[in-house]
Amino acid sequence: MKELRSKGWSLPEIHKKIGFGYGSVFRYVRDVQISSEHIDTWRGKWGGSIKRKDGLEMIAYKKAKKEIKDLTKKEKLLFITALYWGEGGKRDFNFTNSDPEMIKIFVNGLEKILKINLDDIRVSIRIYEDLDREKSLDYWSRIIGIPVGKFVSVNILKGKKLGKLKYGLCRIRIKKGGNMLKYLLALEKRVSEVY
Repeated sequence: MKELRSKGWSLPEIHKKIGFGYGSVFRYVRDVQISSEHIDTWRGKWGGSIKRKDGLEMIAYKKAKKEIKDLTKKEKLLFITALYWGEGGKRDFNFTNSDPEMIKIFVNGLEKILKINLDDIRVSIRIYEDLDREKSLDYWSRIIGIPVGKFVSVNILKGKKLGKLKYGLCRIRIKKGGNMLKYLLALEKRVSEVY
């Protein structure tokens, strides 16, 4: 393994050739210097796993695009139901997440599928003390298309999450959400009955 590494072999190449696990290969070769005559070959392999990952993601996306050309109103309703089922409150209507696409789809579904007026949507964010309050507000405002002035609150939590939750969590509620909660919970129940 050490000889192969000195000749510029990558960890996956050594793993494939020898059959040892990646952890074992790494432990054996981590201190091995690549010989000067093989250094260019070794450097040429950098980013190979990134290229493979990008290629596989493109294949997956093409497959997904072929499979899902469009969504009907009913399919969108089921998707909103599934999102709420996974991320929504069970005692009162609220949907909280840090994923901007999820929040955007959910708010869009409230407005376009469930016919909730944007003025009836209540937005609040939760951020940690090391995050920039104004940047976080502007970010979520752009994502959901609701002006910062209409946000209900900003809760600042103790601790540091920079890097994990760059803009904090966004919480969506609606004015008088009791009936919507009942409806979404009924949809969840019906899905579980017919699935």
